[in-house]
Amino acid sequence: MARKPTIEDVARSAGVSKGLVSLTLNGRPGVAPATRERINAAADALGWRPNLTARSLTNRRAYSLGFIVRRDPQTFEVDPFFAAFVAGVEEVLAPRGMVLVLSIVPDATTEADTYRRLSADNRVDGFLITDLLDDDPRIELVSDLGGSAVTLGKPDDRNPFPAITRDYDDGIRDLMMHLHSLGHRHIAHVTGDERMQHARRRLERYEQVAKDLHIDAIVEDADFSPESGAHATRRLLDRADPPSAIVFANDPMAIAGIAVAHEHGLSLPADLSIAGMDGTDMGRYVYPTLTTLDNDPAGWGRAAAETLLTLVDTGSAPNVALPAAALIPRASTAAPART
Repeated sequence: MARKPTIEDVARSAGVSKGLVSLTLNGRPGVAPATRERINAAADALGWRPNLTARSLTNRRAYSLGFIVRRDPQTFEVDPFFAAFVAGVEEVLAPRGMVLVLSIVPDATTEADTYRRLSADNRVDGFLITDLLDDDPRIELVSDLGGSAVTLGKPDDRNPFPAITRDYDDGIRDLMMHLHSLGHRHIAHVTGDERMQHARRRLERYEQVAKDLHIDAIVEDADFSPESGAHATRRLLDRADPPSAIVFANDPMAIAGIAVAHEHGLSLPADLSIAGMDGTDMGRYVYPTLTTLDNDPAGWGRAAAETLLTLVDTGSAPNVALPAAALIPRASTAAPART
């Protein structure tokens, strides 16, 4: 059996020291870009792969990150945000020979137990925390376990971990003003799960802009799942005074709303305008194409993974503010046939 290439082999091939090879292959700073490129090329040519077992025994690293999601598996399956987010995380982890440990759990008790088990078994180096709640118990739990984490969104209380954020306020305002400029005066909002911080903030922004535009706020509760979005759409369309436009808290619910509108025999967007808020690629392939906000889920994943690895490697990492969510107008919104 052929001998596996070693760091010494990579150093000899690249014409550099073992120390520079170690810094490069571990993703650490202090290596000139040209030298880093030469070392990576030599490692690829030799087929070098990290011996994670040996490295983990030496430095007590698991070389994996944990992502625990408390959602119904069917909701997770059909929400393209998570697939794109995971893809973004993997873009960062794969070149480093690291993996993502994904666990989908049904309830808060199982969720907390999973955090404790992965921490006790040293299965992960840190956690990616999404769907923040008010007074989110996971933040205190991971902190008490001595773990590292990155949050998607910034908690209202003090956060011991770095946060990845994206501002939606201007995007939601622009979306509402876009509909208002088209002539819509009866604009409804289908919420996400209001226990989640980002769902509540999207609702609050909708209500504030509706007030500024002198539009009566019409709110239907949902939980981000397509099923709940479909049910909310039926309730809205069955009203004595149905809205001429509906803004959904995410794209999967908006796409379900489009299907329900078609079932009701409506012509979109003349009879009903529909918009989402997630910027997922799926919205480009439905009929009519979905007006939404630019969200870049893969960008969330890359930023979260890079920040968490920096925290794990150095003990600190800054908050990251992603570009604001901007309006993407498409064919699902137009002037109403009736006002």
